[in-house]
Amino acid sequence: MSKAIAQGTSTSHGDTLVLRFALYLPHGVEKVWGAVATPVGLPGWLAAVDVFESRLGGRIALRRPGDPAASGIVTAWDVGHVAEYTVSVHGRIRFHLESVGPEASVVRFTNERAVARELRPDLLACWHQRFEFLHDALDGNPRDWSVPGRERRRELRELYESVCVRQS
Repeated sequence: MSKAIAQGTSTSHGDTLVLRFALYLPHGVEKVWGAVATPVGLPGWLAAVDVFESRLGGRIALRRPGDPAASGIVTAWDVGHVAEYTVSVHGRIRFHLESVGPEASVVRFTNERAVARELRPDLLACWHQRFEFLHDALDGNPRDWSVPGRERRRELRELYESVCVRQS
């Protein structure tokens, strides 16, 4: 796994898959908040933003290159601390930020969605790669969406496949 991004975990509750990551980032909460909770920051690592109403109950629409927009609502909003979006295709996406120093923070990420358990390795690999993009974006290198990342995603999927097999 990447040195910057710790391995994600998953659990199942009925037909709901819950993915979790704890991201330890060498950036202050304010900078991280700007990346995970603003229409300016999200395109640098996650997706283009078509609609973003930064308030509880606000509308949101995210679009990955080549895909239609996934719309949803802001289901939790505590400026600087919690941003949660429930999006049509991706389920509930939650970022909980904590300061661990003037230039360091922890993001506790959770993604809950109704999906087959067999997709665990793919989804863990996808989010892991997105968090590598986040790390790069915070370092001043936003994602160049014209460059495919399929090889890295394949490597991560293989790693998570072996982990998921051991957990089953």
